[in-house]
Amino acid sequence: MATATSSVEEICRQAKAASHQLAQAGADVKNAALEAVADALITRTPEILEANAADLEAGRENGLSAALMDRLTLDAARVRAIAEGTRKIAQLGDPVGEVIDGFRLPNGLDVRKVRVPLGVVGVIYEARPNVTIDCAALCLKSGNAIVLRGSSSATHSNAILASIASDAATAAGLPEGALSLIGGGDRAELTELATQTETVDLIIPRGGEGLKNVLKDVATVPVIYAAAGNCHVYVDETADLAKAQEIVINAKVQRPGVCNAAETLLVHESVAERFLPRVLHALHDAGVQLHGDHATREAVPGIGVREAVAADWDTEYLDLEMAVKVVGSAEEAISHINKHGSGHSEAIVTGSADAARQFQLSVDAACVYVNASTRFTDGGEFGMGAEIGNSTQKLHARGPIGVRELCTFKYLVEGSGHVRI
Repeated sequence: MATATSSVEEICRQAKAASHQLAQAGADVKNAALEAVADALITRTPEILEANAADLEAGRENGLSAALMDRLTLDAARVRAIAEGTRKIAQLGDPVGEVIDGFRLPNGLDVRKVRVPLGVVGVIYEARPNVTIDCAALCLKSGNAIVLRGSSSATHSNAILASIASDAATAAGLPEGALSLIGGGDRAELTELATQTETVDLIIPRGGEGLKNVLKDVATVPVIYAAAGNCHVYVDETADLAKAQEIVINAKVQRPGVCNAAETLLVHESVAERFLPRVLHALHDAGVQLHGDHATREAVPGIGVREAVAADWDTEYLDLEMAVKVVGSAEEAISHINKHGSGHSEAIVTGSADAARQFQLSVDAACVYVNASTRFTDGGEFGMGAEIGNSTQKLHARGPIGVRELCTFKYLVEGSGHVRI
């Protein structure tokens, strides 16, 4: 496996060469490689956990938050889940060569629009070592070479995972250089990767707004931003309040340090007096620090809800914190979401088909839920095996980025001596 002991430019050149071979690899070869990766992860779990323990010790010494430590942590069950996700990706249909459209022109030319790999995908990510394998598996399945650049907080975990995956995939028949890792922690390396316009076809960052802003300043390679998730749950006046409470608790508490966790709760004023005391006490009992507007704090005076300030509505807490606001209508909730949301995942809990439809049509986000938790925005939950990130953009890919989103297309045109007159 190429690593940062080689220059970033050299790693990217090797990846480009590998991408030409990968584009021609059959589904059986790619699938066998992914099965080999999954097998190797299980066999070498003790090595993975030993490396992860070193990262966790460093994280504790550096004062990482509980949420970040959770994202960093691997155990045997999580390694098994990563391996299982890899097998699920292997079992997906091969996107390469899929015919998107086909037609015959009046002049007799046959035209097919077919899916093809992008080429070389660079993935820059923070904290979560499982991303190393998820992204590698998705890229290899879709015929792309991948250059990974993780964070310093997961140096040991990323290195062992990338090494295991690269060795297994190469032994199973994929080309050298198809999967490479750049060390992480060096801003100069990030900049160099983001400017390899001759060899890298796409950069996908997985991280917060800080990473997004850094790349905006330096990247010359095209970027799909899989960044912040300032997600909302809106409880409408017709909502089943028992179901609403279950959805809110799940969206906030089940795993608060991930991008599809809810950060703001909006409640219609007509149900606020009945709903807020029950849901906020449940959130408080679950350890959630609450920030509320005046109406929220009046409704639940006894649990120490902090006064919400303007910044709270734009904050992705990634922790057991939540902002709460009472709104006068669905229109006000939608307006708030479109102003403060990050375009990731938004949910309405309602008994009204009209309100649900209005929310679906008006909210500007990649994933819009009716009577369901935002926590479902995930490639695995969507049947993609995993995802390389959740795009909050609108061009090329939006929402979970799976194997099809890692492809572009080309037109294949066949004639019989045709010339244009």
